[in-house]
Amino acid sequence: MLERLPCLPCDNVLPTPWSNTFAKNSFEYAPNHPSKSHEFKAPSPIMSNLEASNLFSVKDLVVVITGGGTGIGLMMAKALDANGAKVYVIGRRKEPLEAAAKQAKNQNIHPLVGDITSQSSLSSLASEISSQNPYINVLIANAGTSGPRFPPLAPQPPLAQYVASLWETPPADFTETFAVNTTAAFYTLLAFLPLLDAGNKSGKFDQKSQFIATASIGAYNRRPLSSYAYGPSKAATVHMVKQIATMFAPYQIRANVIAPGLYPSEMTSDIFAENDGWEEGSMPPEQIPAKRAGREEDMAGVVLFLCSKAGAYLDGNVVVSDGGRLGVVPSTY
Repeated sequence: MLERLPCLPCDNVLPTPWSNTFAKNSFEYAPNHPSKSHEFKAPSPIMSNLEASNLFSVKDLVVVITGGGTGIGLMMAKALDANGAKVYVIGRRKEPLEAAAKQAKNQNIHPLVGDITSQSSLSSLASEISSQNPYINVLIANAGTSGPRFPPLAPQPPLAQYVASLWETPPADFTETFAVNTTAAFYTLLAFLPLLDAGNKSGKFDQKSQFIATASIGAYNRRPLSSYAYGPSKAATVHMVKQIATMFAPYQIRANVIAPGLYPSEMTSDIFAENDGWEEGSMPPEQIPAKRAGREEDMAGVVLFLCSKAGAYLDGNVVVSDGGRLGVVPSTY
């Protein structure tokens, strides 16, 4: 069972000992500031806690990634494996998962077939992993769907034609986008919470266990690109994770979001049909200021930051990796 830590009600916050004791000179400590009781010590010339090899280390972490066989999930899995983590990748299709495992530098990517929209499948997956590891440290809910696509239309078609084309999408297809992108992420967390809690209780790592959801800058873009279902489903995921961060803080379970921009994946395969998009200058700056799509190392940097001690102080945050795209489109971020 998760152990809830005691916390003070919001309306009963105690004042700090140094409240209202600011120094007149803003560059001086207040006389009774707690720091006055400690002698200043110069930092050691060699501070191993600030070395990148320690700060960004994910060695021996146990990570579970849904949708880890292709696209962004595969980028994450390869980065974590290459840096010493044990990674379980979950997906519906066996072939991409096995192909992902073969790409592991340290042979530590382990494929598991499962359905994240099924509670029984999620329970079975958690049980299978727990039979091999008594805990996990990070759960990444990365699996997703783009949902129903806009039908091909001319720019700014007549209103009647626009409405008629949208009306053709069955409501069930619209709702299914939320079922995969939002609801399934929530139930994935519930299935693996005992293992995340066990990760904290193992006491092997400085950073607390963490749930990460892959959202999208579509959550903030006011111009829907693929459909009216995708962006709102990702916005719902972002807000859900923020609520999770708040409600599970007493249990020492952190929750954060990665919001990628344009990265090569099965969802964006049509965009990269004639151009891999990775090379500098392959994208116009008015679309992406970085003038390219995201690369493996871009996503690797994000996931290594969040999973390591470098990101240990983040909880309830959204990390956007989009090459500046939200700055050049109507957005609400």
